[in-house]
Amino acid sequence: MKRVLAFLFVVSALTAVSASAAGSSKINGWISDSMCGAKHAGTGAACVKKCIEGGMAPVFVDEANKAVWTIDNPDSVKGFYGDHVSVTAKADEAKKSVHIEAIAEAK
Repeated sequence: MKRVLAFLFVVSALTAVSASAAGSSKINGWISDSMCGAKHAGTGAACVKKCIEGGMAPVFVDEANKAVWTIDNPDSVKGFYGDHVSVTAKADEAKKSVHIEAIAEAK
């Protein structure tokens, strides 16, 4: 039952993101790493930095639903590893990726 609810939640979140895929959206979340994903959202900045330095790719974790998105331009998030951020991004649901256009610390 938990899996079904989690799946429905992710599908509804992806639908919301894909609806805005034609344009840019401002989203709050965390920059994490591809190994830990949402596990360190809000905690574990040191682990995120260590994993990325060790070769893991940075990912964006949507604050609202903990959905994990790959970042197609990872250089745009350098200096924000493990941080709570606000991004302006375009989502590509087919690839489950985002293109970060602007990033700043979330308030």
